[in-house]
Amino acid sequence: MHRVGSAGNNNNSTRPRKEKRLTYVLNDADDTEHCAGVNCLTVLKSCVSDGCDYLFTGSRDGTLKRWTLAEDAASCSATFESHVDWVNDAVLIGDNTLVSCSSDTTLKTWNCLSDGVCSRTLRQHTDYVTCLAAAEKNSNVVASGGLGGEVFVWDIEAALTPISKSSDAMEDECSNGVNGSGNPLPITSLRTISSSNSISAHTNQSQGYVPLAAKGHKESVYALTMNDSGNLLVSGGTEKVLRVWDPRTGSKTMKLRGHTDNIRALLLDSTGRYCLSGSSDSMIRLWDLGQQRCVHSYAVHTDSVWALASTPTFSHVYSGGRDLSLYLTDLATRESLLLCTGEHPILQLALHDDNIWAATTDSAVHRWPAEGHNPQKVFEKGGSFLAGNLSFSRARVSLEGSTPVPVYKESTFTIFGTPGIVQHEILNNRRHVLTKDTAGSVKLWEITRGVVVEDYGKVSFEEKKEQLFEMVSIPAWFTVDTRLGSLSVHLDTPQCFSAEMYSADLQITGKPEDDKVNLARETLKGLLAHLLAKRRQKPGSQASANGDVVSGKDITPRSLTHSRIEVDGSAENDSVVYPPFEFSTVSPPSIITEGSQGGPWRKKITDLDGSEDEKDFPWWCLDCVLNNRLPPRENTKCSFYLHPCEGSTVQILTQGKLSAPRILRIHKVVNYVVEKMILDKPSDGVNPDGAFGPGLTGGPLQHSSIGDGSFRSGLKPWQKPRPSIEILCNNQVLLPDMSLATVRAYIWKKPEDLVLNYRMAQGK
Repeated sequence: MHRVGSAGNNNNSTRPRKEKRLTYVLNDADDTEHCAGVNCLTVLKSCVSDGCDYLFTGSRDGTLKRWTLAEDAASCSATFESHVDWVNDAVLIGDNTLVSCSSDTTLKTWNCLSDGVCSRTLRQHTDYVTCLAAAEKNSNVVASGGLGGEVFVWDIEAALTPISKSSDAMEDECSNGVNGSGNPLPITSLRTISSSNSISAHTNQSQGYVPLAAKGHKESVYALTMNDSGNLLVSGGTEKVLRVWDPRTGSKTMKLRGHTDNIRALLLDSTGRYCLSGSSDSMIRLWDLGQQRCVHSYAVHTDSVWALASTPTFSHVYSGGRDLSLYLTDLATRESLLLCTGEHPILQLALHDDNIWAATTDSAVHRWPAEGHNPQKVFEKGGSFLAGNLSFSRARVSLEGSTPVPVYKESTFTIFGTPGIVQHEILNNRRHVLTKDTAGSVKLWEITRGVVVEDYGKVSFEEKKEQLFEMVSIPAWFTVDTRLGSLSVHLDTPQCFSAEMYSADLQITGKPEDDKVNLARETLKGLLAHLLAKRRQKPGSQASANGDVVSGKDITPRSLTHSRIEVDGSAENDSVVYPPFEFSTVSPPSIITEGSQGGPWRKKITDLDGSEDEKDFPWWCLDCVLNNRLPPRENTKCSFYLHPCEGSTVQILTQGKLSAPRILRIHKVVNYVVEKMILDKPSDGVNPDGAFGPGLTGGPLQHSSIGDGSFRSGLKPWQKPRPSIEILCNNQVLLPDMSLATVRAYIWKKPEDLVLNYRMAQGK
C-alpha cells in the first residue's frame, strides 16, 4: 500500500538512492472539520461538575481533533496535526495525555488540552500501527499493535522522560520529530536512516527508551484490549485467534480459538476475567479467560463486526460494523435490539453518559441515545430479538424478511465533516485538477495556488472532464492522490522541474512575456514563503544577492556531489512570489516531507517558523528556493526539421536539424521563416554561411537553436513588408499559439524528430 509522504526507497543497495519527496495537502475549507472517515474516538470526562467534556476524533485525513461538548453542540477547539498518514486509533491516559497511532508507523503523544502540539514521536513499528490499548488505573501503560504481527508495550512516562545530554545529542542525529512550532523534538527512536534511505531497526537500543515486545503473532494485529490494572493484554487479528499476554513481561499466557475470520474488536471487563471479541465472521463471542474458553456466541450482525463498547457493569454490549447497524445486546439473556442503521460502516464506538458516539467511514460523527446507565429502558421500547449462536442464523433471518426495525430513526446530534475527494483527474494544462467528492460535487482546483477556482456542483464528472480538455502538452511535473480525503500533491526531483511556461501565459505582469517560468520552482517559493519570511526576521540572517536569506545553518550546496546542477538565472528577483503561485493563508495547505535526519512530518505552511533546515526538508527543495539551483532536467528541448511544402514558392536556406524549447510557440517558427526569407537574400549583405538571424549560429547543415528571443527585433525600414507564412505538420495547418510539444503529441504522433513544413498562407 502506498504511504503518503514516504520518500525513501526499499532495502536494495543496487538501486540508486531516491531523493525524498515533498508533498502538500490542499484544503478548501476551514480547519474545524474532518475530510475523511473517522477511524477512532475517545471521550474525556470533566473532573468538575460544571466543566466541559471533550470528544477526541482521529481521522483518515491524518489529523486528530478535540471537540468541546455542550448539551446539543460541539465545537472544534484544537486540531492535532503531525501524522502523515491515517490516524488509526487513540487513547487517553493520565490526566491530559493523548496517544495516537497511525499508518505512518509511529505513535505520537500530545497534551490533549493544548493547542495541538505533538510532545513526542515514538518509533518502533516497521509497518502500519493499527490499534492501541490503555490501562484505566495504570496511566503509564499503553500497548500498540500493527501489521506484521508487531505488538509493543510502552511505559509512556519512561518514554517521555528526557534522555541524558549525551544521548540527546545522539538522538538528534537520528530523529526528526517536529512539534507544532517547528522545533525539533527528541524522538524515542530505535531506527536510523542508512545510506540507502531504508530503515534499520534496533540499531541504537542503548539510546533512549526501548518498549517491551510481545512476540508471537505471525500475522497482522487489528485489535487490542487491556484490563484496568494493566496486567492483562489481549490481542487479535488476521490469525483468527485471541492471544492473551502478561504485558509486564511480554510473555504469552494462552491462545483462544473459535472465530473463523479476522478479529477486529476486543473488550475486557475491569477485572480481566471476561473478554468480548468481534470478528469479520459477523460473530460476537464472550470468553471466560479463567476457564480459557468461549462461553457465549452472539449472532447479531449480518456482516463484519468492527466496533464494541460495553456498559460500565459489562452487562450489555453495543456493537457496530460493516452492516451499517448499531446493536445493543444483553450478554446474559441474549436479547438484542437494533438501535439504529446508518449510511456508512461503523468503525468505533464510545459511550458518553446515556449516549453513544459512532465513528464511521464518513467524515461525520453521530451521537445516538444509548441509556448506558440503564440499558433495560431501551428494551422496554420493544422490538428485541434473541441472538442466535451460529453465524448463519442472522443471515437466514434476514433472508426470510424478518429484519428488525431500528429503535431510533435519527441521531440526536451530528458533528459534520467535509465530503472527502474520491475521484480526480489531472488536466492537460498540468495546473488544474478536477475532483469529485463523496457528496457528488465536482470542483476544479488550481494546484499552483492550492485553491478551488470553480465549483460546478453535482454534475457529470466525465462530461466536465471532456469539456475542460485542452490540446496542450506539458510534462507531468507532479502526481496526485486522495488517500487523505484531500488532494495530496507530490513533488519528486528531478521530474518536478520539467515543466515550464512563458510568463505571458501565466499572466505575470512585470516580467518579459518570453521569460520562462519553472512551475515547480515557483510553487516551492509559494509554499515556503512563510518560512523565508521568518528567516529574514531572525537575527544573524543576511540577504543574498538575489534577495534570499542565508543564515549560518543554510544547506551546503550539493554541487560537489552532483555533477550537473543548473543555476536558474532567468528570474531577476527570486524572493518574489508571483500571483499564480500565492497560496491561501485562510485555508493553508500542509506540507508532508522529511529531511536528512529522521522520519516524515506534517505541518501547515503558515506554522513554519524559519528554523527548519536540511534536517527537516529535502536538500533539493532548499537548494532550489534558497540558492536558486535546479537539478539537471531532461526533455526541455524539441528537435525538428523545417522544410518547404511541396510546390511551395517560398524557399529559405535550410539549417538541418533545429532545436528549440518544448514550449516554443508556432508563431515563433513563423517569425523564423519570415526572418530567413528576408535576411538570407544576398542583397541584404548577409553571408548565407554565417549567422542566420538573432539567436542562431552555425552553417547550413549544423544543428541550430531557435531561442525564445530570436525575433524580438522589428524590421529595418529598408526591409520589405513581412510575408504571411503558415506552418503545417502532417498536412495540417498549425495554430500560432500551439507549442512544439503540443504539435509533437497531438499532430505528429511519432517517435522520430518532428518535421514541420512552411508555405505562403493560402488565400493571402
